[in-house]
Amino acid sequence: MITVHLVLNAHIDPAWLWPWQAGLDEVVATCRSACERLDANPDIVFTRGEAWAYDAVERIDPALFNRIRAHVAAGRWEIVGGWWVQPDCNLPSLLGLQRQIDAGRAWFESRFGVFPRVAYNVDSFGHAAALPKLLRANGQDRYVMMRPQEHEKALPARLFRWRSREGGDAVTTFRIARSYATGELAKEHIEAALTNLPAGVGHTMAFVGVGDHGGGPTERQIAWCREHAETIPGCRLAFSSPSRFFDAIEQEGSELPDVAGELQHHAVGCYSVLRSIKLGMRDAEAGLGQAETMAEADPAPPADLRARLAEAWRTVAFNQFHDILGGTCIPSANAQAVAELLGARAAADEALAFGVRRLAARLPDAPRQRLVLFNAAEHAFEGYVALAPWTEARWRRNWRFLDENGAVVPHQPLAQEAATAFPRRVLVRLSVPARRATVLHLDRDGPEAPRVAQAASPGDDVESLGLGDASAWFGPEARLSLAGVAATPALGLFEDLTDTWSHGVDRLGDQQLASANWAPPRALDRGQLMCSAVQQGEIGDSRLTAEWRVYAGEPLVELLLSVHWRARHQLLKLALPLDVEARVDGVMGEPLRRALDGCERPIQGFTWLDLGGGRMLGVVCPDVFALDADPAGVRLTLLRSPLQAHHDPAPAHGFPRAEPADQGVHHFRFQFVAFDGLDPAWLKARAEAMLRPLVVCDWTAGMPARGDF
Repeated sequence: MITVHLVLNAHIDPAWLWPWQAGLDEVVATCRSACERLDANPDIVFTRGEAWAYDAVERIDPALFNRIRAHVAAGRWEIVGGWWVQPDCNLPSLLGLQRQIDAGRAWFESRFGVFPRVAYNVDSFGHAAALPKLLRANGQDRYVMMRPQEHEKALPARLFRWRSREGGDAVTTFRIARSYATGELAKEHIEAALTNLPAGVGHTMAFVGVGDHGGGPTERQIAWCREHAETIPGCRLAFSSPSRFFDAIEQEGSELPDVAGELQHHAVGCYSVLRSIKLGMRDAEAGLGQAETMAEADPAPPADLRARLAEAWRTVAFNQFHDILGGTCIPSANAQAVAELLGARAAADEALAFGVRRLAARLPDAPRQRLVLFNAAEHAFEGYVALAPWTEARWRRNWRFLDENGAVVPHQPLAQEAATAFPRRVLVRLSVPARRATVLHLDRDGPEAPRVAQAASPGDDVESLGLGDASAWFGPEARLSLAGVAATPALGLFEDLTDTWSHGVDRLGDQQLASANWAPPRALDRGQLMCSAVQQGEIGDSRLTAEWRVYAGEPLVELLLSVHWRARHQLLKLALPLDVEARVDGVMGEPLRRALDGCERPIQGFTWLDLGGGRMLGVVCPDVFALDADPAGVRLTLLRSPLQAHHDPAPAHGFPRAEPADQGVHHFRFQFVAFDGLDPAWLKARAEAMLRPLVVCDWTAGMPARGDF
């Protein structure tokens, strides 16, 4: 006989087809109903996760919260998960997901004195390979998930030991059959939980309760479970909970199969839709990470700084919720998420701005204007940075920067953002150790720099760019030459009739509709440090601007791409047709080697391609969140335009208020890199440098008064 542990639960989406304010209502109503069911049925147990939900009840209805505390103390209400919400488990950074766990842990330990062993993400759309290692590091060695489901990924059993990599520490993992939510119960729901169990295992779980917009178990469902406790051949039903199930499995001591690596695919379109939310999450996580690093270096941080950063992290953690970050909510809920993430990023920016200036205030006076630059990152900064010191006038040819040892730092004036004559931006190359600051002195009394001979003046047509080993040649598409590697990045427009999630597929972009058409490139910058050119183009109904750059001493070609996206039910990819033998992608945590199978997969920051014969190509792409790759090349997924919150099988028409996703202007940065010994670690550090730029301030303490302008 197999014991079916009946887990009475209520899945609650704080936001989805409703705004988060409606999520408050569903949380309170569901918890009230759960308490009433527990009061009326002394033999049942209720299961609930997500600190956000408990926090909402405590703040809205303290009396109800005290009822919950009493049921928890009596062992009849089980806390699982322990995180702030059930997040997307691919798109957050490793730091961001750790802060998700930290927020939940701090809340549960402060209110209940516990943090559960059972991690619980039953509705998340996929699970990164980094998760088992992260879970074990946080004291969680049990996991409940559901997606990908049986028809999306074959697993050796419903219950298995999941590891980040072969030989890594394992997390005992259970995949839910059919659904975490139920309406009318039927024997088929129970029987599905009996399938695909490992040999010798005498326990499984079936989940019961109305979900998505809350509800939980009903009296009718509870009565059905009692009536059928012994009527299904081969099993008996018992009211239970996830921890009781895992305890029973441990007592059995059965051997479970091993599974290593990521668990994909479900809803692959979620990694390339509603880009504004993904950019907001990326920027907020990176900024708050920098702010934490700055706080450690700050000689006199405000007493409330840590609390303010923790509050901003809770905002980020809430918006990591899988439907929010996945971009599958209604437009009004999406707009709220973007606003909240911008607020979290603003809190980080404030902490950084004041922190670097407190560092500068400890410097001794000096007669020259200075720029203080702090590297609030885990890797040393090595590369180019555009500075904008305030100079009251346009940049003069006898001005220069000196480093802390008095050596001249080569520079190149650049055009600026403002449509006016001054001040000018200045490009320099710097090396700044991780978690350290450097100081540049602006010397206004240097010798006049000679004029640099230019192959082309700004605005002239150009056929190529080149500095050192990196070059770009222009024709119908740009052709790149990098350390013996030739590549031709090409934009393609594809039909995409999938819904917001892209349900039912594991790849996108089969039917190409158009390629980009480009005007001849025109020169922008012609200097000793950087040369650039800009192209205007179009693809379908969308306008394009591509700025190509090459830098002295850098083994790369950079592309700054702007897309005025006007497409509907279409998909934009940037393809690199190449013979690829292997690939490693940036993902949450450590870079991951993946199959060249053409499947759409989430990425973070970069991809590394082995082209054979010792040739390697890297693409740093911090503004892209998905790609596919096969032996014929890699395709980076830039934009999709399904209707927002469109879920199959509803037709993609007949909804006059439905809005297509991501209309408007989008900016992307790419660095195409090749050199001997290029490895994923170099690309990961470069992507981090782009997301965590140097924090800069002007400092004038000690400068004499000047009357010249």
